[in-house]
Amino acid sequence: MMKSTSLVAAALAALLATSAAAEINIGVTLSATGPAASLGIPEKNTFPLMPTTMGGQKVNYIVLDDATNPTEANKNARRLVDENKVDAIIGSTTTPTSLAAIEVAAETGTPIITMAPIPPQQGAKQSWSFVTPQGIGLMASALIDHMKAAGVKTLGFIGYADAYGEVWLNAMKPQLEKAGIKMDVVERFQRTDTSVTGQVLKLISANPDAVLVVGSGTPAVLPQATLNERGYKGKIYQTHGVANRDFLRVGGKNVEGAVFPVGPMLLAEELPDSHPSKKPALEFVAAYEKAFGKDSRSTFGAHAWDAGLLLSAAVPQALKQAQPGTPAFRKALRDALEATKELPGAHGVFNMTATDHNGLDERGRVMVIVEGGTWKLIK
Repeated sequence: MMKSTSLVAAALAALLATSAAAEINIGVTLSATGPAASLGIPEKNTFPLMPTTMGGQKVNYIVLDDATNPTEANKNARRLVDENKVDAIIGSTTTPTSLAAIEVAAETGTPIITMAPIPPQQGAKQSWSFVTPQGIGLMASALIDHMKAAGVKTLGFIGYADAYGEVWLNAMKPQLEKAGIKMDVVERFQRTDTSVTGQVLKLISANPDAVLVVGSGTPAVLPQATLNERGYKGKIYQTHGVANRDFLRVGGKNVEGAVFPVGPMLLAEELPDSHPSKKPALEFVAAYEKAFGKDSRSTFGAHAWDAGLLLSAAVPQALKQAQPGTPAFRKALRDALEATKELPGAHGVFNMTATDHNGLDERGRVMVIVEGGTWKLIK
């Protein structure tokens, strides 16, 4: 009898161990504090709304704050891999913090889905990293199409003095040259700057037809506000990094007239019924605004939501190959993410390939203008 009881106990222990091992652990590093907090907070808010099961297995989200600091993002990624044994990482919020987290993901063979646009990667960094926001090149071409239609011939540039500013500059240069638009003045600023007067005076001195501000969240208000205060009368463009309510709230009248590209989720109700992103976008909006109030939707929260959609589609395929918590499962998950085809997300339709780990096309962008304290679709 004792032997039989021991066998039952052993079998039960084995069953519990197998059940625990089957749980999927997703690590998250994001910028809930620091200069990018207005982006990171809605991302953090989204994770309680995410799927709690994938492929019939329980999903655990371990969410850490990197304070908009690349060093902390790297440490978080290391902790998630070494201590929490995560099967995948989602993060981070900004381009510099995402690049820092990718270092760990590539080294450890852990798939990572960034919520910030990143420049093209090579080798293992490219192989293990995936991106939910629209690629900079895709958004840059939308801006340039608008500039051409508006008769812009000369453009000034003021952008972050970091990887986000650099990737935008590199994406704009060849497209501007092809469009016949000159960009003679390039100025930089830090996310934490409290004044950009010197840079703005140089831009105004050159008197370009338009100025492109490359920033994100509330720090992107400062250059546009300073341009307006100094009497600049040309067009002002921004990037999809400003598509949140905090930018509108802090900017007020100073950001009226700003033109920029955004993902279709921001104006989900205005999308035609035939748009493949309308249904997932409205699902995100309904879930987010039920939890956080009317008009609380965020493009940045939707980038997290889309990461969840990508994983929800990939996990069942990976489970056919291996169990969670193993290198084989992480590899199978990476392979399944890369095989994603025609997956509608809140921000567009994902078609991954071995050389394109973003996979969004023109269906992933619309152009908006700030009018009356809100954004309006440019049709």
